[in-house]
Amino acid sequence: MSASVPARPHPVTDAAAFGRVAVLLGGDSSEREVSLDSGANVLAALRARGVDATGVDGVPALVEALVARRYDRVFNIMHGGAGENGVVQGLLEGLGVPYTGSGVLGAALTLDKIRTKQVWLTAGLPTPRYVRLAPGDDVATAARSLGLPIIVKPSLEGSSVGVSRVFEAGQLDAAIELAARYGGELLMEQLIQGGEYTVGILGGVALPSIRIVPAGEYYDYHAKYVADDTQYVCPGLEPAADAEMRALALAAFHASGAGGWGRVDVMRDREGGNWLLEVNTTPGMTSHSLVPKAARAVGIEFDELVWRVLETSFGVRRGRRA
Repeated sequence: MSASVPARPHPVTDAAAFGRVAVLLGGDSSEREVSLDSGANVLAALRARGVDATGVDGVPALVEALVARRYDRVFNIMHGGAGENGVVQGLLEGLGVPYTGSGVLGAALTLDKIRTKQVWLTAGLPTPRYVRLAPGDDVATAARSLGLPIIVKPSLEGSSVGVSRVFEAGQLDAAIELAARYGGELLMEQLIQGGEYTVGILGGVALPSIRIVPAGEYYDYHAKYVADDTQYVCPGLEPAADAEMRALALAAFHASGAGGWGRVDVMRDREGGNWLLEVNTTPGMTSHSLVPKAARAVGIEFDELVWRVLETSFGVRRGRRA
């Protein structure tokens, strides 16, 4: 599986063909600030290419604008919450408004890390062992069943929000307390020790892998969005291993019902085994974000990447309003 330029099933050559585009950003999830950053970059790129695009902050504002028929399609870059849990996708499907990225099923499933892992395991895809934690569960027993070290995280959050690594029993209570500040169930997961990678997906093609090398010990929120000393190696592996990881990421993306574009995060253990972590159906588009870096490795600069993502709104399941 060699790295290639992603196919364009619905190529657009005239910006006017997109009509009036709402760039959905912001919202009220824990990833609001990242989404505002991503959205500003997407908006600038579309306007630079002549697209009639306007930023819309959050679902209520989007509903008002669509009822007033002010937009013809939506570029969804609202990270987390309603932007990625199927709510926006269902709304737009119901209104017959074309939009970017995954549909209702892919968005709703992949935002829930626990259900995504259940699907992967059923499909025979490798993902770290885990325990699903409901309020009142015996967390100490769960941790012993997995064996330290482990990761504790909210099941429904992204951008490393609420994530803790637990290497000794004394760290467990604080990790649970932090993760429990966010909605949904908690995920306790075996900590794979090795290299951290990500694989972007665009147009049915897995982009070259990126190896993430933070200056600190972990690739946390600060390393992702603030620090300038995180290193990104792309491709992250030699050709055969890179092809293997990209094939796995693409299989995981499809198995979870995702489509259009996205990103799959993978850990590679010290023996060379690949372990799937999660799918992001609305990846970041900030100056630190990873899909733009991978796209650039196959000759797709940022403005062109944004254009191609907008082209995914022409997928066959996207209806148009009369």
